[in-house]
Amino acid sequence: MRIFNWGKQSKCDPFFITGLLCTALTLPYLWFVLPPFVDAAYYLLIGEGLLIIVEVILLRPLLEMGLKESAVCSLIMNTVSFWLGWFLL
Repeated sequence: MRIFNWGKQSKCDPFFITGLLCTALTLPYLWFVLPPFVDAAYYLLIGEGLLIIVEVILLRPLLEMGLKESAVCSLIMNTVSFWLGWFLL
């Protein structure tokens, strides 16, 4: 099922727009909603795990990926994001 019509006339890269959408939908929950409900010892595991699941659900129809490809893509995006954040702190 195609959500966006990414034709040659499109001025935006579909990966960029999808990445922004995934970030906008998951980041506020990870930073502001989830912390009061999850013990700090398990926050990284539970928080990143939930983000990966939600992003897989978003990536599959938006970029027309299979389950395995969207899971790998989400895992890579979140791993890079985590380590960049760790390095920049």
